[in-house]
Amino acid sequence: MTDPGWFIQDRFGLFIHWGIYSLAARHEWVRQRERMTDEAYQPYFDHFYPDLFDPEIWAQEARDAGMRYMVVTTKHHDGFCLWDSALTDYTAAHTPWGKGVLGPLVEAFRGAGLRIGFYHSLIDWHHPEFPIDGLHPRAADVPYRTAQAGREMETYRRYLYGQVRELLTGFGRIDLMWFDFSYSHLDFGWSRGKGKDDWRSEDLAALVRALQPDILINDRLEIGGDIKTPEQYQPVGWVEVGGKRVVWEGCQTLNGSWGYDRDNLDWKPAGMLIRLLIDSVSKGGNLLLNVGPNGRGEFEPRAVERLREIGRWMRLHGRSIDGCTASNYSPPPDARYTQRGNRLYLHLFSWPFRHVHLPGLAGRVEYAQLLNDASEIRRQVIPPDQDVQNMTIGNIAPGTLTLELPVQPPPVAVPVIELFLRE
Repeated sequence: MTDPGWFIQDRFGLFIHWGIYSLAARHEWVRQRERMTDEAYQPYFDHFYPDLFDPEIWAQEARDAGMRYMVVTTKHHDGFCLWDSALTDYTAAHTPWGKGVLGPLVEAFRGAGLRIGFYHSLIDWHHPEFPIDGLHPRAADVPYRTAQAGREMETYRRYLYGQVRELLTGFGRIDLMWFDFSYSHLDFGWSRGKGKDDWRSEDLAALVRALQPDILINDRLEIGGDIKTPEQYQPVGWVEVGGKRVVWEGCQTLNGSWGYDRDNLDWKPAGMLIRLLIDSVSKGGNLLLNVGPNGRGEFEPRAVERLREIGRWMRLHGRSIDGCTASNYSPPPDARYTQRGNRLYLHLFSWPFRHVHLPGLAGRVEYAQLLNDASEIRRQVIPPDQDVQNMTIGNIAPGTLTLELPVQPPPVAVPVIELFLRE
């Protein structure tokens, strides 16, 4: 296991799903969903020409949003590679674009001060030796899959390992290896899903750590890992394995798709995304938020709008996220706590009328302020011997800390009160 120190400091990351499926603009699984042959999928390769690709703009948008690391799809399930691999011609360098895009992307993000993560698909629907199973685009074509029954997993595995070696020796220090995905639990009747025995996951993980000793590896090799990666849902609390809390990262999309999907209109409002980030950190986790660039190599306007709104909130409230984690204190309803040392951050998902009551904090807080403008929040504690039945602030338990709020909330997506705890 690798020390996850940087990861639990840098709570917010950018996921990038980009490939030739962006030209189809119908989800990154478009080839599997529409049962495309190699020939039907080929036009996206033949027309890949991202003339508006500017990785420095991507990196700046991520940095301005408060993101501290990125993870990019070096190869997705369709087998298309963003770098000029020596092991295949199915790369960006062999499209009309004529060159790899991974190198410039890594250079730009590293130059902006973000850590670098590589997503790499364990499966490959383009490789001629990857066995056809129930998830393969040609699964329903019985004559074809029968004719292809002799495919050699060992040959494909050597290719997989060779590409991992290229990625981890050709682009400098890589901080996170994000594999996807194993599915050995799936039984298709005529075939089984692929899993750790197919990848020889222990050997693959050993190769990764030999090439990059300080790297973190996610949990999708079916052998555990340094981080857990719940996808498209929020855990109810700190993620546990065997009753023990673990390092975790929730991955979420801006709409319902990872890759560019022109007609998917399920866009999450920026306020919801900010609350997802807060909620993750309040439960001891990270948020990896995805953008799917379009076929010309741009973040579309709706994605940029959301990143910038998150960035406006993070500029004022980033210290309630970076380096913070769950608190042992229980927040009031419709609120979340994050904590770093003696600073406790109260995130108010709804704005109370005049007062908010904080059990367990009487005598613990030496000062309170709104984080957006550092304006003081006055506080009071009801003495334990006082009859509170007729108090104007309501029937609250003696010893509860009460904060006196303005009627109007501050003009931010989620107000945050910074509480300075006594040592």
